[in-house]
Amino acid sequence: MTNHLPTSVTTSLSRRGLLGAGVGGSAALGLSACGGSSSPGKAGPTAASGSGGAEGYDGPEVTLQYWNGLTGGDGPIMKKLVGEFMKANPKIKVVTTAIAWADFFQKLPAAVSNGKGPEIALMHVSDIATMGARKVIQPIDDVIKGLNLSESDFPSNVWKAAFYNNDQYAMPLDLHPAGLYYNTTVMEKVGLDPTKPPTTKDEFMAALDACKSKGVQGYWVSALSVGGLVAQSMIFQNGGYMEDETGTKTGFGDQAAIDAITFFKSLIDGGYSPKNAAGDADWVSFQNDKAAFMINGPWMVTPCKEISKLKWGCAPVPILGKDQKTWGGSHCFTLPVQKSNDANKQKAARVFLNWMGNHSVGWAEAGMVPARTSVRDSEEFKKYSEVTQFEKMIDWVQFPPLKPGVADAESEWGPAVSNAMLGKKPVDVALKEAAVKGDKILAANQKKYGY
Repeated sequence: MTNHLPTSVTTSLSRRGLLGAGVGGSAALGLSACGGSSSPGKAGPTAASGSGGAEGYDGPEVTLQYWNGLTGGDGPIMKKLVGEFMKANPKIKVVTTAIAWADFFQKLPAAVSNGKGPEIALMHVSDIATMGARKVIQPIDDVIKGLNLSESDFPSNVWKAAFYNNDQYAMPLDLHPAGLYYNTTVMEKVGLDPTKPPTTKDEFMAALDACKSKGVQGYWVSALSVGGLVAQSMIFQNGGYMEDETGTKTGFGDQAAIDAITFFKSLIDGGYSPKNAAGDADWVSFQNDKAAFMINGPWMVTPCKEISKLKWGCAPVPILGKDQKTWGGSHCFTLPVQKSNDANKQKAARVFLNWMGNHSVGWAEAGMVPARTSVRDSEEFKKYSEVTQFEKMIDWVQFPPLKPGVADAESEWGPAVSNAMLGKKPVDVALKEAAVKGDKILAANQKKYGY
């Protein structure tokens, strides 16, 4: 990953790099996890009864610590929202601390264990089960019930992903699916209609053929990052998975994964992409009018807007497989376990969660799709025309199984994909070897966490 890019871009590459390397928050956490029976925090005392924050806060002045991993361009947008919250709630001061995601999931358990954890933490939905199993975060059923929220207030997939062992541990803030970005300048140059971006594999390949005929490599593929949201979207479309619902088997060596990696390797072998492209090559080529397409998350909307000369658009990810599915993530608010039972802080933290959910349209400035249905239905959200393209895919998003530690197995996925893409091993051999190793990691975690 280069360090000379704009901060927002660096963050997006960090996310994709973690995915491509197979080391997400849960995987990093797994290095220090003690297992389900040994956890950094205690479960109680927790629940503050009442209306989950809807009643507002009228107690003494309090200061809340709020941790997140928003170290890129989305960080200032979150701080702006926090500032608006404090103006609306002058008795509640919120101190925001941004910690790189790779470090976040090591520092948070340690802080909770020492009784110094924040009152509020933002994390990815894929980390909820692990943090819940380790008792780093507490159930928030009282918040959901107090606010009269239900599955109908959120997309069903992200609502269900916020549970662990039948308790709700998180309030979804957003969804961020993978989508297609298209470079209008390049498409016009090679004779393509930028009002009709490709929607299927055949259309995508026809567009790349048009690029190739004009001497343009239309979509740059990197062995270092393609295993992340790009390849995983196609795996899901092929009917595959990264880990099955039981959390005991990886899909790394299944045909759906083999076909996906084989396809992206064929783009390099066929000259549609340069060989040995850097991990951020899709973005660098796209912003410099060298490529027609980029598949990435909605967080790239902001950096695209920041380049005045760039003419671009975005659309749902093409169906490169059989079904309408895509990789996606979600930022969720959680309440870490507290050793001291400060009722005022607990109440104020719940007021914060409720306010942020109701005002999450402002989070669309970071390219994210608000999770709250009422917010997405608002006229204000419709003004974010690029983000609404990603909204079209919220029901396509695939989340990992609700089992702790499942992402640990993906530490084997990234290196295997790189070896396959670089031709160091046949695709099926590299991926099946990774599956064997990944399954062993899942078996160990099943025993560790007792599921």
